[in-house]
Amino acid sequence: MASSTTTDVEKGGIQATSPQEVLGNGSALPVSYQLAVRPSRIGNPGALGLFSFASTTFLLSLYNFQTRGIKHPNVVVGMALFCGGLAQLLAGMWEFPRGNVFGGTAFISYGAFWMSYATILIPASGIAASFTDPKELQSAVGIFLIAWFMVTLFLVVATLRKNIAFIVMFSFLALTFLLLAVGEFSDKLSVTKAGGIFGALTSFMAYYIGLSELLSSEDMAVVHLPLGIIPKRVAPM
Repeated sequence: MASSTTTDVEKGGIQATSPQEVLGNGSALPVSYQLAVRPSRIGNPGALGLFSFASTTFLLSLYNFQTRGIKHPNVVVGMALFCGGLAQLLAGMWEFPRGNVFGGTAFISYGAFWMSYATILIPASGIAASFTDPKELQSAVGIFLIAWFMVTLFLVVATLRKNIAFIVMFSFLALTFLLLAVGEFSDKLSVTKAGGIFGALTSFMAYYIGLSELLSSEDMAVVHLPLGIIPKRVAPM
């Protein structure tokens, strides 16, 4: 959800106040580009967003798998509102000033997902109670999950030029949404449980990437977790 850099301004590696100083090109840059490139001292919010996403996804995935006989996911509401929702929303808003459009889009999108999903589960919202036919409610939730499967599929395409860890995580997440949607449409518990398994795998990948982001943000970090960087192709001359 967010890519780390080795020369972040907040690490003290670059002490620049202008685009020209950052790139070392004097005043030859176009005015439009000078306005677009602004060094940021905002710390990397990637670990916050990924840990929040992973924790909430892990919790709901265990409920979907009916771990320890749990059949009602309502305990996830608090996590979905404040951890998966608010924390990711804030992480996404901090990603945009850093120039990370992918990270900002992903964090804010899934923060909105968790907030909207929590709203469905809150009795006071009246959303679930407005459906008198349980089948109709399942179909509505299924369509809701299909919409997020589509969003995640688009993000999978965007990860193809990032790294292997992101590709695996978003692919697992897309499968999670798809399986949960099919489980709602077909009313088959086995399919929903399969979605819970892939959701747990997604959360483990998010934890791994989040830890990698956190360690790479520390100057004195001893351990660095590889993400499987995909080398960029150089256009032939």
